[in-house]
Amino acid sequence: MDIGSRTAVVAGGAARQGRELPCAGDPAHVAIIMDGNGRWAQKRGRPRTAGHIAGAKAVRRAIEFARRRGVRVLTLYSFSADNWARPQEEIQSLMMLFRRYLASEVPRCVEHDIRLTVIGRRDRLAPDLVRAIEAAEAATGRCRALQLRLAVDYSAREAIVAAADALRDGEPVTRASLSRAMAEAIHDHAGTPDVDLLIRTGGEQRISDFLLWESAYAELVFLRCLWPDFGAEDFETAIAEFGGRERRFGGLRAASAG
Repeated sequence: MDIGSRTAVVAGGAARQGRELPCAGDPAHVAIIMDGNGRWAQKRGRPRTAGHIAGAKAVRRAIEFARRRGVRVLTLYSFSADNWARPQEEIQSLMMLFRRYLASEVPRCVEHDIRLTVIGRRDRLAPDLVRAIEAAEAATGRCRALQLRLAVDYSAREAIVAAADALRDGEPVTRASLSRAMAEAIHDHAGTPDVDLLIRTGGEQRISDFLLWESAYAELVFLRCLWPDFGAEDFETAIAEFGGRERRFGGLRAASAG
């Protein structure tokens, strides 16, 4: 399904195929891979840092839309474990931008009843940034309208390995025990549900080590628009595509059996 020149929805969908299927409803947990900041800046002849600054504005738009739309959990892929391989200047710029974001957005989160949490490793972050994260989580801990999760220094594969290692000499490895151990490994203490809808901007069609376990049955929507251009229309398009999908979780409807 092509929708305009800036947005393309791919990865299958009932609406595209003209089938009469049960609506999936609205997603409770939306995860977004925010791709395209660098390319957005390069297209304008500006440094990559300008793209990250513009991308931070898109983050605010996405959060505001998610809250209005009734999304319960929004997880944003902010900085992957592999991003440490980027130029040091860009990494420093991203970390400074993250500090500024926490300072400016925490009061807004409290005002709008948004709980902010950060998932991922913390041992490689600067101590003052870890303190800022902990302060932000404490300040917003009682908020309930939306849970905003920022994935920083995050790798799904590392989280699975850490969870398996933690369980190696302890309780039996089950889906439930592994899920708990993974949550501990990434500082996720909120009992977050699995991902319903995973969106990636920027035109690429991969999930890049993001929430592999939690996205086992997520619906995937890939958009052409670069992240700094992402707005309410793009978010609504992705949710509409989600609503047209048949979510069977490996099973079959009774009418389809046999």
